[in-house]
Amino acid sequence: MGSVAVSRLAVAEDLPAASIVDQVAAIARRELAPHAAAIDEGTVYPDALLRRLGDVGAWGSHRPADGVADLRCGIQSIAALGDVCGATAFMAWCQNTLVWYASNSDNPKLVAKFAGKFASGEMLGGTGLSNPMKSFFGIEKLKLRGRKVEGGYIVKGALPWVSNLGPDHYFGTIFEREDEGGGIVMFLADCSDPAITLQPCKPFLAMDGTGTYAVQFRDVFVPDELILAEPAGPFVKKIRAGFILLQAGMALGLIKDCIQIMDEAEAPLSHINRYLPQQPTQFRELHAEFEQETMALARDPYNSDDSYWRRVIALRLRLGDASVAAAHAAMLHCGARGYLKSHRAQRRLREAYFVAIVTPATKQLRKMLAGDEH
Repeated sequence: MGSVAVSRLAVAEDLPAASIVDQVAAIARRELAPHAAAIDEGTVYPDALLRRLGDVGAWGSHRPADGVADLRCGIQSIAALGDVCGATAFMAWCQNTLVWYASNSDNPKLVAKFAGKFASGEMLGGTGLSNPMKSFFGIEKLKLRGRKVEGGYIVKGALPWVSNLGPDHYFGTIFEREDEGGGIVMFLADCSDPAITLQPCKPFLAMDGTGTYAVQFRDVFVPDELILAEPAGPFVKKIRAGFILLQAGMALGLIKDCIQIMDEAEAPLSHINRYLPQQPTQFRELHAEFEQETMALARDPYNSDDSYWRRVIALRLRLGDASVAAAHAAMLHCGARGYLKSHRAQRRLREAYFVAIVTPATKQLRKMLAGDEH
């Protein structure tokens, strides 16, 4: 590990949580805000900013120590970014989730090589668990297949959407073993591998600057040192609550800014906005309730009780619904001025729909709460 990586990691591990969140918020206001529209439009992928956030510890606070992990600072940091830019909050979730995978792996070579570099921001990347998470609940079949060879596996297939990627990035995903019925393996994919192709996606409704690609695997050799977990089932059960809880930061930040948008419309439009059924006071109360519940759950991400898991799912469902409701209310409070392309209210509405449909989407969360896994 180079001196730059060592200094970054030292910063990430030494900073107290409040200091990290404060610095992330300052970077969001000062360095991210001027580029939020460009990131939304897809003209900018903010890799330099993501590395800068690694310098202040944004990606390392939730790494486990002595079998214990605390996600609160990570979620608050994502929320601070989401208060300014939903796309960057999503990329922050991708990076934090990648750190979560690598830091929880039982593969000592992988942990030693990657966990610190992901946490420091020296290496960037994302998560390719959208298809696997759907497959576990009978929504899709696994799209990647692998077979055992000397020193690793050969993997083939394609994933339609993986975010926070670039030619030197990594992401975690899962393949099904062709040579062992029902066997699944989780691994790190190296985007620099010539057998991996990143194909740009068609333009999205929002958040086009998130480094999102379709990824093709053409007989990719995945060495043993890139295996996160084999078999993957117990590992997924261990990391699943963290995977979902970190998404709460996207919603909390977005809802907070939607409240701010409504507050900004108060002075010029209070005489007519008071007739609207949803007011900022209601969302302030809801936001405080969500924040309290999220922070309580985030202290104990390894809790294996079914009641805890259901609370995580239910919270995530409510956060998606509330994001759309808050952004919708912000649009109505702004009126015609919010309909301008230059106004952030319509961006927040488009971002809110993403919170509701990113895996696990609203419909999958409802299926999970119903206990239907087939």
